[in-house]
Amino acid sequence: MKKLLIVFSFILIGMTAQSQILITLLLGDKLNSDGLEFGLEGGINWTQISGLETKDFGRKWNLGFYFDIRLKNQWFLYTGVLVKSNMGIEKLTDNDLQSLGAEKYNLSIGGEPLVGDYSQKMSYFLVPVLAKYKFKNNIYVELGPQFGLMYKSWVEFESNVDGRDAIIKEYNKEKINKIDAGIMIGAGYTLFKGTGWTFGAKYYYGFVNVYKDIKNTKNSSIFLKLNIPIGAGKTKKDNKETE
Repeated sequence: MKKLLIVFSFILIGMTAQSQILITLLLGDKLNSDGLEFGLEGGINWTQISGLETKDFGRKWNLGFYFDIRLKNQWFLYTGVLVKSNMGIEKLTDNDLQSLGAEKYNLSIGGEPLVGDYSQKMSYFLVPVLAKYKFKNNIYVELGPQFGLMYKSWVEFESNVDGRDAIIKEYNKEKINKIDAGIMIGAGYTLFKGTGWTFGAKYYYGFVNVYKDIKNTKNSSIFLKLNIPIGAGKTKKDNKETE
């Protein structure tokens, strides 16, 4: 029952996430206050799955929204949803394909074998729940769990033929655990005396096996991110003028 409730919660998050991003852009200055910062998070991450023969990182883009909630003094709770976020790994070997039960294609054009790369790609909704400490010099550190809901997964074969991409997707969602959870640690810096854009880096390591039938296959990812608060600086300025 608990697992079903978690899945249902993530589905609700996914259904409303894109509209929430639009709300962030339109009403961000209304949602921000001294105790709450609300805005967009975007960036790039390098992702890998342990327990496979290949060690090549996949490079992915991600986008979502965040809440930075003041708890006490310089302590904050950082959370939100990465709506467009992907995990996986590149350049699967023949042994990896066999372990995953994925097909290896023997294709040819004009008698020449079609050469390409295989990769595991997975789309997730990612929800970090991080305890965050901001130093007075606007540097911060953060630590806490991250949860993920996988909603799409496939093994992809990609080849380039005379400047044209040939892509074949073999969907394997049924072989992947839908729920992912692990630990995340990060650090960053906020511009404009703590009221502007935030640049940061995060590292995530999962505790749940990616594949249902393959042990020791864990997600891991390095994130480089940019946080853009919507109206936060204006809100703080207005508060000072009111005082």
